[in-house]
Amino acid sequence: MLTLERKRDRPFDAAELALCETIGQLLGPVFALQQREQRSTWRRASDGVRQGAAALFGPRHPGLKLASLLLLATVLVFSFASWPYRVSSKVVIEGSVQRAMVAPFQGFVGESFVRAGDAVRAGQPLARLEDRELKLERVKWLSEAEQMQRRYRQAAASQERAAMTVAAAQEQQAQAQLALVEERLARATLKAPFEGIVVSGDLSQLLGSPVEQGKVLFEVAPLDAYRVVLHVDERDIAELAIGQRGQIALAGMPYERLPFTVRQITPISTAQEGRNYFRVEARLDQATTRLRPGMEGVGKVEVGDRKLIWIWTHSLVEWLHGQLALAGLSGERQ
Repeated sequence: MLTLERKRDRPFDAAELALCETIGQLLGPVFALQQREQRSTWRRASDGVRQGAAALFGPRHPGLKLASLLLLATVLVFSFASWPYRVSSKVVIEGSVQRAMVAPFQGFVGESFVRAGDAVRAGQPLARLEDRELKLERVKWLSEAEQMQRRYRQAAASQERAAMTVAAAQEQQAQAQLALVEERLARATLKAPFEGIVVSGDLSQLLGSPVEQGKVLFEVAPLDAYRVVLHVDERDIAELAIGQRGQIALAGMPYERLPFTVRQITPISTAQEGRNYFRVEARLDQATTRLRPGMEGVGKVEVGDRKLIWIWTHSLVEWLHGQLALAGLSGERQ
């Protein structure tokens, strides 16, 4: 309502009344909007509830009533219905046994016969270290041993027992050094310990370069025994237990589902991309010849039935709980 006042001796004529009515029609919505904006938060909430209830239970808005019933039915179904819950994680295929082939002694790379990805047979040469100096040393100790033998025979012919004892000891020392050189020569050629595939290592671009004793040159894994390694987020690790079953889908085999069984849960986490992940090892029920170490994909572990509403909302609820906890700690520090 818009009220206008004027002195009695100057009444409003018809034209002025029409103008005032027009102004009232224009300013009325503006004043109403300003009044709504000045309401308190509690008043706005109560008005919203009142309007919603009127629309929901009033004689109008049948579409709103139908949508509300469908929403209520969906919430009830999700609250009481259960569904198998599966924990998802990144998967990497590894060989059940992964043998490291290391440099047996300090030397130089002489030849390289294989590289990562090559299939090898048991006993197949992988690489050879430079052995020229070892061969010269073998000749040296062979000559030394023969010389000590001659001295021993000469001492025996002249029946000099002291010289015989010294010559025999020196010959044994030369034979020991010769055996050591022979062993190093035999180990100069690295050979595959079993039939498998070279997982890592490529010396073809490092011929002639020095290598330290104990340096890993190749890693070989078998082709008939694999293990599944799952990197499980710390938020889901509590759901897992030994003996649970699951399936994996690999990027190289997207249309095949390989079943597995959880065998080991490592109690140590590693940080990756700002999150902590636990290493979980599993065994495939049946391996296929198409598998190769290093293949990656996605694995899902069946952990039991959960409410549908929990499955859809637990990640959000846990995130909100973590944010509230962090906010509380920040408030206590201040």
